[in-house]
Amino acid sequence: MPDVHSAILIGVCALVTAALRFIPFLIFGGKRKTPEFVTYLGKVLPFAIMGMLVVFCLKNVSVSSYPHGIPELIGVAAVTLLHIWKRNTLLSIIGGTVIYILLINFIFV
Repeated sequence: MPDVHSAILIGVCALVTAALRFIPFLIFGGKRKTPEFVTYLGKVLPFAIMGMLVVFCLKNVSVSSYPHGIPELIGVAAVTLLHIWKRNTLLSIIGGTVIYILLINFIFV
């Protein structure tokens, strides 16, 4: 028999997620013009989030001990070069991640 508490918890999470997805369409839908502030946030937040992710991913890199941050540096360079080459964010992130994982598992063991 399924746990009732877990089922209720999943249901509440699903409702909150759905509500958060639909509320912007209810507020800004129809013929209303999107406020300038929301448009501005839509332009700058993706870059801010990417910057925060880079800082978060590199915050514990130790350049004073082996492997001295070399796999991370190669991974960041791979993401950068892939993005410059193909202009595809998903490809850049996946490619850089795969290169980093291969480096730490097979080269810098």
